Amino acid sequence: MEAIIFDVDGTLWDAKDEIVYSWNLALEGWPQITKRLTGEMMTPELGKPMDEIMDDLFPELSPEQQELLAKDLYRIENQWIETAPCHVYEGVAETVKELSRKYRLMIVSNSQSGYIEAMLKNTGLGEYFVDHLCFGDTLKQKGENIRLIMERSGVKEAVYVGDTQGDANACDMAGVPMIYASYGFGNVEGDYPVIGKFSDLLDLFPV
Repeated sequence: MEAIIFDVDGTLWDAKDEIVYSWNLALEGWPQITKRLTGEMMTPELGKPMDEIMDDLFPELSPEQQELLAKDLYRIENQWIETAPCHVYEGVAETVKELSRKYRLMIVSNSQSGYIEAMLKNTGLGEYFVDHLCFGDTLKQKGENIRLIMERSGVKEAVYVGDTQGDANACDMAGVPMIYASYGFGNVEGDYPVIGKFSDLLDLFPV
């Protein structure tokens, strides 16, 4: 095994409350939209591609309006996330540092461009990851991005750590095994190795 590829939300951290806060802040600049978001509304959206999220939360808007709104939402979100008190799961910093001694660590997310960078700046973990890719960078599905990041890094064997059925489907598409982070946001159908806490990865991948 050469590389371990990670999802972000529900796997490395839980930024849901801070994302909701930043989106509601952005919506104040859109007086024609009276809807305000909650954590309950946002949870099932985390991990989905950006266009699906907009369709789910703002179906009353035209595609053109959704695109304009999304630019505002994600711009303010990225700015806020850089320093917001997001919840990093217990053991992430220590485990990532240990794993990086032996494995190439990467991130593939369905997020907008700039989100992974903001997360790495917030957590100070950037030095341990050799590459990252997201939907906003390529407009490709997660399975395609998993293959793309492996190809551009010359990685033949990798495993993906995620927490949703969407992650499992992406791994099937990419042809890579998945480890299910059961502490995250979703449920996964099928027989996958399971970690109940992030540091359990050290049992699966001794350094």
